Amino acid sequence: MFQKKIQSRQIFRLMPIVVAMLLAMPCEVFAAEKQHAPASMPVHTAPVREGLVSQKVSVISTTEALRRSTVAAEVFGRVETLHVKEGDFVKKGTLLVHLGSIDTELKLKGAVAGSEAIKARLVLAEKELERVRNLKTTNSVAAKQYDEAYFSATSLTRELERNNAELDRLKYELARKTVFAPFTGFIVQEHTQVGQWIPVGGRIVTLVDLSSILVKADLPEIHAVQLHPGNKASVVINSLSSRPFSAGIEAIMPQGNPVSRTFPVHLKIPNPKYRIKSGMEAIATFELGRKIESILIPKDAIVPSGDDNLVFRVDQGKAFPVSVTVNGYHGNDAAVKGDLRPGQQVVIRGNERLRPGQPVHGPEHEND
Repeated sequence: MFQKKIQSRQIFRLMPIVVAMLLAMPCEVFAAEKQHAPASMPVHTAPVREGLVSQKVSVISTTEALRRSTVAAEVFGRVETLHVKEGDFVKKGTLLVHLGSIDTELKLKGAVAGSEAIKARLVLAEKELERVRNLKTTNSVAAKQYDEAYFSATSLTRELERNNAELDRLKYELARKTVFAPFTGFIVQEHTQVGQWIPVGGRIVTLVDLSSILVKADLPEIHAVQLHPGNKASVVINSLSSRPFSAGIEAIMPQGNPVSRTFPVHLKIPNPKYRIKSGMEAIATFELGRKIESILIPKDAIVPSGDDNLVFRVDQGKAFPVSVTVNGYHGNDAAVKGDLRPGQQVVIRGNERLRPGQPVHGPEHEND
């Protein structure tokens, strides 16, 4: 009985401590939660708008080089020096390959010596013809002798002309033993190596011109008939940027595919820094005539996420991702389809580092 009283007194003494601990616990939990809560991020926002935009159609295509040439040899020869390799950037006139030229040089020397000999014989023949011609005027020489002198001089003149033509041919062949780049571009394939014999027309390298890029898009005939050469279009190459490249319609092919009823439309994109490579996936967008109502947001609001596009919408001071489909670009705006309404705010700067539900503050949300 005495021990039970002692235990009761001990429990009574500990009660204030237990109560104090219980009262302090929620504050500590709240402090921990506050410590781990995401910090508010500074952002810039812009309102969602609604407006009339031109109807657009997009097709997936592939980029191609403006020009592609398989550089070939004009003369027969053995490759002595190959001055370029695959991947090299070369300017117009750059030396690509040098073919062996000893045989041609020797033939050229022989042709030069032959011309000199013919010239010497022709001088004598012309002197003889002149002498006989003077004698003929006084009937002091037979007609046959004059004919022989005339024929000899004429024959040597024609022989000299033939030899000079051979000289020109050998000089031309010697000049073609060195092959130069026909235009500025990139070497994408080698077709020969040092020591290999190349026939006339034999391939040396393949050269592509990427100063401008061609995009050949197959459009259904219902859309193709609404376009004209000179119209503007836009091309998005997702591997480079979500921002579109400005393109112009170079040509609309008059011959379409009778099975799919599509017509090739050729677009040309300036490529001064060679960022665009041949063979990239390209999404070509064409603006048609009809106007449609659409949701508009600034292009900067769109954040690529894998195969999707996201927009961070601000609700009650927090940013929430919204998946959108881009229907087209109009100046600095993008026409989109998604869970957005006119008047809502979307993040246009600082959106690349946001997390779902993260608090944000900015010019429009200083007190959120």
